[in-house]
Amino acid sequence: MFSEVFWKAYHSALGEVATLIHEVGASKTVPGSFDALIAQYYKSSAFTTLERSTQSTYRNQIEQFRKDHGPKPVSALKAKHVDALLGAVAAKSTAQAHKLRKRLATLMRLAVKWEFTTENPMLHAERIKHKTKGYEPWTEDDIAKFYSHWPQGTSQRIAVEILLFTGLRRSDVVRLGRQHIQNDRIVTKIKKSGDMVEVSIPIHASFRQVLDTITHNHLNLIVTAYGSARSDKAFTNWIIEAAREAGLPPHRSPHGLRKAACIRLAQAGCSALEIMSITGHKNLAEVETYVREANKMKLADNAIAKAYGIA
Repeated sequence: MFSEVFWKAYHSALGEVATLIHEVGASKTVPGSFDALIAQYYKSSAFTTLERSTQSTYRNQIEQFRKDHGPKPVSALKAKHVDALLGAVAAKSTAQAHKLRKRLATLMRLAVKWEFTTENPMLHAERIKHKTKGYEPWTEDDIAKFYSHWPQGTSQRIAVEILLFTGLRRSDVVRLGRQHIQNDRIVTKIKKSGDMVEVSIPIHASFRQVLDTITHNHLNLIVTAYGSARSDKAFTNWIIEAAREAGLPPHRSPHGLRKAACIRLAQAGCSALEIMSITGHKNLAEVETYVREANKMKLADNAIAKAYGIA
C-alpha cells in the first residue's frame, strides 16, 4: 500500500522517537544503575561508530535486558546472576543467549572502565554452547541457476553480479554509486569494526559489461523500481526472494554471495591479503579459512595425480 521510501522514513522516525524517549528518561535514571550504564553506552563511541543496522540490532537486544533490570545497581551483578539469566534465555534459544552474553560482556567491560563497578562478572560467567553454521555460500551451481532464471540486464542479475565482482557487504553495495566508479576502478570507503577502510577494486572487462547494462540514470547503482535506494534489510529480502524464484535452496542471501566471492578468489590462487584488499575484511584468520579450503582441494588433486598418474 505504501512505498518502500515511506516505510524507511516511518521506521527511521520510530527509531528517533525511541532514542528521544531514552534520552529524556536518562536524567531520571538512578546513578550506578544499568539504566545509567546503558544510556552512557548509547552515547559512547563504542556504540555510535557502529553501522546503523548494527546499532538497531544491539539496541533491541539490550532493551530486552533493560526492561527487567534497568533500575538495578551494576555493582550488584555477579557471575551467578549472569549464569542464571543466560540459562533461562538459553532454555528457549541458545542463539539469543549467546547474543545477550556478548552485549553484556561489552557493557560490563565498559562498566569497569567507567567505574560503575570494580569487577567484571562476565570474566567468570559460563560460556554459552552455541554453534551456528553462519551464512551459506552460494555454490557455482546456484549462481548458474540464478543466471539462467534472471537474464543479463535484469536488476536482480545486476545486483548479484555486483556482489560477486566486488565481494562487498550488502550495506556497502546498496550505497555503491556512479561517484565510486573512477576510471577503471571502484573506489569507496567502507566501515569495518568502527574504522573506515578504503577499497580500490579493479573493474574487470566482464564487470564493465555488467555496469554497462545499467540503464537508469540514478546515482545509486542498485535502486528500486521507483528509483530510490534500498535499505539493507529490504535488499536482503529482495535477493532472497529472487533466489527463491530462481529455484535455489533456502537461505541464499547477499552475505552468501560475499562468501562465494571470497571462495572464487581463493580458488584462483589469491592470498588472504589479496582477498582482503578487495573485500575489506579486517580479520585475517577469517579470510585464511577460504585460502586453506582452496589449498586443500589443490593438494588433494596433486595427491591423486601423483598416486595414479592423472594429469
